[in-house]
Amino acid sequence: MKSLKKRRRVQIILLAVVALVSSTALIGWALQDGINFFRSPSEVIAEPPKSTEVFRIGGLVEEGSIVRGQGETVTFVVTDGGESVPVAFTGVLPDLFEENQGMIGTGSYVNGVFEATEILAKHDETYMPKEVVDALKEQGVYVEPSEG
Repeated sequence: MKSLKKRRRVQIILLAVVALVSSTALIGWALQDGINFFRSPSEVIAEPPKSTEVFRIGGLVEEGSIVRGQGETVTFVVTDGGESVPVAFTGVLPDLFEENQGMIGTGSYVNGVFEATEILAKHDETYMPKEVVDALKEQGVYVEPSEG
C-alpha cells in the first residue's frame, strides 16, 4: 500500500515538472517576437544585426538630413554623436519629430539602412528617452537641458 502512495506522489511531481517546463517554453516562444532590444547608431555600425532582427534604434535626428520622398516615405539620419545610421520610414511622423531632437525607431537594419516601422519622438522640449540619453552620454555628446 505504501509503495502505491509513493508511486502516485512521484507521478504527480513528474507531471508538475513537465507542465512547468512546457509552460515556460511556450511563454518564451510567444515572447521572442515581442522583445525589441535597443541599440545606438554606434552599436549598429560596430556589429550590424541580421536583416531579420527587429530592434529599436535611438539618437538625435541630424541637422539637414530629413528628406520627404514620394508619398509618405521619409528618410533621415539618426546619430549618437559617434556614428550615423540612415533611416527610411513610410507613414505619418509624430508632430514633434524634427531635426536635432531625440527619437526612437523600431524596425530592421537592411542593406545599410534602418527600415523603421514605428517612430517615436519627444513629447515636450525637455524630454528625451532614457536609452537615447544613455547612448549620447556614452559618446560624450549629451548636454543637460537648461531649466528655464
